[in-house]
Amino acid sequence: MVSHRRDFFLAYSPEREDPGNKEFSVATIPKVMGGLTDDCLRLTSNLYKNIVSETVEVSSLETAEATKLMENIFRAVNIAMVNELKLVLSRMGVNIWEVIDAAKTKPFGFMPFYPGPGMGGHCIPIDPFYLSWKAKEYNTEAKFIELAGEINRKMTENVAQRIGKALNDYKKSIRGSKILLVGVAYKKDIDDVRESPALRIMSLLEYKGAKINYHDPYVKNIRSLKSLDLTKSNIKEQDVIVITTDHTNIDYSALGKYAKLIVDTRNIMSTVKNSKARVLRA
Repeated sequence: MVSHRRDFFLAYSPEREDPGNKEFSVATIPKVMGGLTDDCLRLTSNLYKNIVSETVEVSSLETAEATKLMENIFRAVNIAMVNELKLVLSRMGVNIWEVIDAAKTKPFGFMPFYPGPGMGGHCIPIDPFYLSWKAKEYNTEAKFIELAGEINRKMTENVAQRIGKALNDYKKSIRGSKILLVGVAYKKDIDDVRESPALRIMSLLEYKGAKINYHDPYVKNIRSLKSLDLTKSNIKEQDVIVITTDHTNIDYSALGKYAKLIVDTRNIMSTVKNSKARVLRA
């Protein structure tokens, strides 16, 4: 008979990483873990102490998993809040980016989160809904989580509508327009496209008849497309350029110099001096 006390020792330690973050590595991020028994936890902690700078022991497997869920729910809910504020404040003519910059000068009680075209990656758009689903087994609901997910999902539709309105101002429709998405990875300076909002925006625009291209220095191929070089001629021939991911190594000055119209979901063009393009935040 196999016994977990004799033949194996079971523990759980959730993944903690931030792709593209050069400040924190596997070795420097505290490692949360829970064990099936005290011996399971002790052996797992001793193993990880050879790898990481700090181990964080919790009382159970469930607590370790709940820790991971709380971390991702925290981000999902706060991103949803700032995305909703962006929509509300833009109707009022208030620049959400300026508001955030001012608010983060408060030395306590505030942590800046930034709006965008939606939420991507394998964890934050998905993990919170594990808890939402599980809650129903216990005859309860996680309404806050579900509302945050709905808000974040709708951001891609909002960006598509903003693009349509921007083109309409130039007496063009989405159908037949040449649209270049800049950045298709789900966050800056990585090559991961899992759950990327850029891909959902691409699908929405293609469905409406747009002629889509993209540029991403980290993603050379996606679907049936290849990353388009940001040459002068390639930029000029686009009806609108949509910045969906603000990679560091993109020549935004060239976009500002040669593009006719830019829809900027990351506020990156605010850093470009002497831009001649018409830039709309979305």
